[in-house]
Amino acid sequence: MSADLQDRAAQAVEILQAAGASDAWADASQSRDVEFNYRDGALEKVKDTTSQLLAVQVYANGRYSSHQTTDLNPDRLAGFLEEAVAITGALEPDEQRRLTPARLFANRPDIDLDLVDSTVATLDRDQRMAWCIALDDAARQHERVISATSAVYDGTQTRASVSSNGFSGVQESTYCWLGANVTLSDRGERRAADGFFAGSSHVGDVPDADEVAAVALQRALVRLDSEKGPTIKSTMVVDSRAAASLIGRLMGPANARSVQQGRSFWTDLIGEEAFSPALTIVDDPLIVRGLGSRHYDGEGISAQVLPIVEQGVVRNIYVDTYYGRKAGMTPTTGSASNRRIQLGEQSLAELLNDAGEGVYVTSWLGGNADGTTGDFSLGLRGHMIENGQIGRPVGEMNVTGNLKDLFTRLEAVGNDPYPYSTTLAPSLVFSDVDFSG
Repeated sequence: MSADLQDRAAQAVEILQAAGASDAWADASQSRDVEFNYRDGALEKVKDTTSQLLAVQVYANGRYSSHQTTDLNPDRLAGFLEEAVAITGALEPDEQRRLTPARLFANRPDIDLDLVDSTVATLDRDQRMAWCIALDDAARQHERVISATSAVYDGTQTRASVSSNGFSGVQESTYCWLGANVTLSDRGERRAADGFFAGSSHVGDVPDADEVAAVALQRALVRLDSEKGPTIKSTMVVDSRAAASLIGRLMGPANARSVQQGRSFWTDLIGEEAFSPALTIVDDPLIVRGLGSRHYDGEGISAQVLPIVEQGVVRNIYVDTYYGRKAGMTPTTGSASNRRIQLGEQSLAELLNDAGEGVYVTSWLGGNADGTTGDFSLGLRGHMIENGQIGRPVGEMNVTGNLKDLFTRLEAVGNDPYPYSTTLAPSLVFSDVDFSG
């Protein structure tokens, strides 16, 4: 399949150039995605989708456009591509839009990232149903369970890329995820709910279904009798699962596009000690079986380990070729892969003990963060920290502040990275955080 996709991409580039494009890039991809949803003892939904796509980028006379189609019939494809070139010629020039320089294709790593598990292609209905039933059974092991929804997701993905200036590559991956969401009866008409999902590129790395559902049930149980949180300024301990999302908000505007458009608080931070010395973030696309691992990015830039923040000092941001040219910045990579946060030595229990009192955040409930200023307001669920232990559950609570300022007050980092995310973040401890109930 990969050879066929590569041929399709190469043929597309040839047709585009023959039609008048000065340069071209083509991605030919194929995927299969399967989803089973199971609710309260019965199969609710099955979805099995196989798709194929050709996406092209056309460069002609200083002009640029992108197009895509799911119709790969050779008799119609040539006409589609020729029309794409004609459309491009009618657009306004954009001299900064140029194909990725070939020098950025050099030194592509050849490490085996082990992202393909042949077992995924052999999964059948019986196996998926067995997982759903096991999830459902384990998720409903409590008298207060009102409803449980379980799900299994798996699939395969292959993408071949070819450019007119010498790039050629194929990236393949598989995935398998299991999980459940559980709703419990609480006081009066109230409900308590939570869930948990775990997954990997390899079936063998996914925990047993009953273990996954047991975590989902336990997460819901600890939400029982939740109270409105207080308005205080206190220590905040962020659970590793929630920490990944918080790091994502911090990193959201750390890219050349946001900087060039004046919408990033990361502007002028490179080389500066902008955050706490406890914070080190590395973008690492070469983690074996990593959820975001790759040999090259969407522009063909060869993968490399990229330090973003080293002990509080900003070293790099994400710079693609287009906005890099516009902002006068050297390209690094246009998008994130795996973000790896340098770990500390303490467990979550030790972090809570050291905190003594404060708020332990287990999940975020909406909110917003301004990429230009860094100001944020986030809803949360969690627990009060009482005498160094996890105390009563709280909700209906917001945390407000500024992301840049918040991460200057990062006091400690745990040793417990959350594995089911492209951001491998541990529990984080912040001082003097403003909460409102």
